Amino acid sequence: MFQIALFEPCIAPNTGNIIRLAANMGCKLHLIEPLGFSMDEKRLRRAGLDYHEFAEVKIHRDYWAFKSTLTGHRIIACTTKGEVLYTQLNFNEKDVLLFGAETHGLDQDVFDDVAAEHRVRIPMKAGSRSINLANAVAIVSYEAARQLTFEGLV
Repeated sequence: MFQIALFEPCIAPNTGNIIRLAANMGCKLHLIEPLGFSMDEKRLRRAGLDYHEFAEVKIHRDYWAFKSTLTGHRIIACTTKGEVLYTQLNFNEKDVLLFGAETHGLDQDVFDDVAAEHRVRIPMKAGSRSINLANAVAIVSYEAARQLTFEGLV
């Protein structure tokens, strides 16, 4: 199954919801520091309900430390600045879906590190800034899972 990564997540309930999603999909979740909350925060635990024990979560000190653990994996940046629609990319089980921070997206050096053809976006109404992070992760993750014929899911 593909993996999910959050770059400098800021909002505990979003991350809690994504932990729950990752647990239910069987995806490893990477959190790239700095985090805008403590992993012990009550709102994080409440949003994730009792799924924390079922999720595999790895915390990395920065993007470059995260990237160094991914030999053989393709990083897919999910960004409002992507030129490829998320439905136009052929996902595979070695992909890592990278999402930017709620407040500032991906840093420019991280954005530049991902090949242009691997930067995907979710279409939105003109003038819209972004979709809630947890919603965006769910949208793209379920498209990737659909393309992988929901392997491992019932």
